[in-house]
Amino acid sequence: MTYGIINPAIHPIGTIIMKRYIVKRILLLLFLLFAVSTMIFFPVHLIPGDPVVKILGEGANSEDVERLRRDLNLHKPLFHQYLDFIRRLLDLSFGKSLFNNREVMANILKYLPNTIYLTIAAMTAAILISLPLGVLAAFKKESLLDAAVTFISSAGLAIPNFFLGPLLVIVFSIKLGWFPVSGCEGSKYIVLPALTLGTSMSAFLTRITRTVVSLELQKPYVLLARAKGLSEFRVFREHVFKNALIPVITTMGLQFGALLTGAVITETIFSWQGIGVLLVESITRRDYPMIQGLIVFITFVYLLVNFLVDLSYFALDPRIRKEVQRGAKL
Repeated sequence: MTYGIINPAIHPIGTIIMKRYIVKRILLLLFLLFAVSTMIFFPVHLIPGDPVVKILGEGANSEDVERLRRDLNLHKPLFHQYLDFIRRLLDLSFGKSLFNNREVMANILKYLPNTIYLTIAAMTAAILISLPLGVLAAFKKESLLDAAVTFISSAGLAIPNFFLGPLLVIVFSIKLGWFPVSGCEGSKYIVLPALTLGTSMSAFLTRITRTVVSLELQKPYVLLARAKGLSEFRVFREHVFKNALIPVITTMGLQFGALLTGAVITETIFSWQGIGVLLVESITRRDYPMIQGLIVFITFVYLLVNFLVDLSYFALDPRIRKEVQRGAKL
């Protein structure tokens, strides 16, 4: 039995099973998006404050307020507004912002590149920090180095973004003058936000990497490889790395969604013009379509990343492909 990628010409039944699995996951993704959309709609409208008053100001007369409320369709009963919202979602539209009358998706796409840039930079920083530390700690288990890595990762998990961000600004911007305090005009502006956002992820990823690699190093196939005289580096590269990669990638996929949501705080601290800042501004303005559209969009990205991570298992782990082929025979 081969462990290669399943070929439709050779394993048609296995391919059908994979397609069914993908279809099921897509249907589940759509259901979760609908559930999230419903759950966020009503709480958003319960936020204290009136968007019409926010737009016109406290001194606006009642006639202008009522006219604008009708123009924005906010005069309808809440359930009717909900049906309009679901109808727009089915049309793949979130509606228009109450404040600039632009399509919600157009506003999101304007701010999204900065958030993607920040998220990728934060994840890159987390990977560069966590993978070497986790692997070293696993190979030097119960040593002073292992204890130091464990302490550093625990500290990284304990420090929240809203504390770490200002601390980095005080040290590296105000005291040392190495990086700008806030903004997003150049490459120097990304360093502190990326470190702030990536620190907690790197701490968590370091612990996962250490645990997984430590478990793999205790497996019989590793002892056999060492008995053959292979160096520790070759043991890790040729035997341990692939088996340890799947839990690490799963964690990275889950943390990617967490980075998107965590970017709300980090972007606000550093005035980084991404969707996190847009969400905070929308909540302040009571811009219902923008709030709903942003939360649904962030949820979609989170679910999509996890969906792609699940699919990557077939490419990374031959044991999973073997299970699919075995299911095809039953």
